[in-house]
Amino acid sequence: MRRETINREVKQEMGKGHKKLRVWQEAMELAKTVYRVTVELPSEEKYGLTSQMRRAAVSVPSNIAEGAARQGSKESTQFFTIARGSLSELDTQVELCRALGFLTPDNISLLTSQIETVDALLSGLIRYKKKI
Repeated sequence: MRRETINREVKQEMGKGHKKLRVWQEAMELAKTVYRVTVELPSEEKYGLTSQMRRAAVSVPSNIAEGAARQGSKESTQFFTIARGSLSELDTQVELCRALGFLTPDNISLLTSQIETVDALLSGLIRYKKKI
């Protein structure tokens, strides 16, 4: 095989592992939901709460992907734990939105449900990685 062909095949395979993880898939859905619902926030929150929520939401699947790409369990667990921290930040920001009346009850409920799902999956993944 030519070197170009091998390089192309390696590149195609790289990055696919995390996409198979249900926790990554659910975290991506959560991030998309955050982007959709934060348009409801007041315009003066564009550089405040809106930006913080979006960054935290993007951080969750990003750190899951990075953890999945790492070789050692300890290294992977570190990135999965960072993802869980970002998820906790997002949960706090959703609670603040609830307290301030910035989001509809339906969107609060949707976000809370998605956060709980990702948290349960991520906690299970972390427990598994710590055992091996």
